[in-house]
Amino acid sequence: MSSITTHVLDTSVGRPGASIPVVLERDTDGVWQVVAERMTDADGRVRGLAGENDENPAGHYRLSFDVAGYFASRGVECFFPRVTIGFLVSEADGHYHVPLLISPFGYSTYRGS
Repeated sequence: MSSITTHVLDTSVGRPGASIPVVLERDTDGVWQVVAERMTDADGRVRGLAGENDENPAGHYRLSFDVAGYFASRGVECFFPRVTIGFLVSEADGHYHVPLLISPFGYSTYRGS
């Protein structure tokens, strides 16, 4: 079974992005279906996004991060209120870690370990 995890780092202050809503969706025959909805913890992480023992079959997935509230709570205006990252799960038993680095006016991501 594959696992999917993520974490958020606010590079503008060098700290984790805590309390950010995250939605994991899977493309099922052209229709996006919600797999899980979670919130980042104090360390900016979501472990076991789809659950400890959930099966994540191969296919197209996307993670959506609602960062507008996070920046608003800090009194900071942001240009990208929601960040959506599409990725491919190709290994049935692989680990997929998808980090998000944010700042008020940009973001980046990569496949982590």
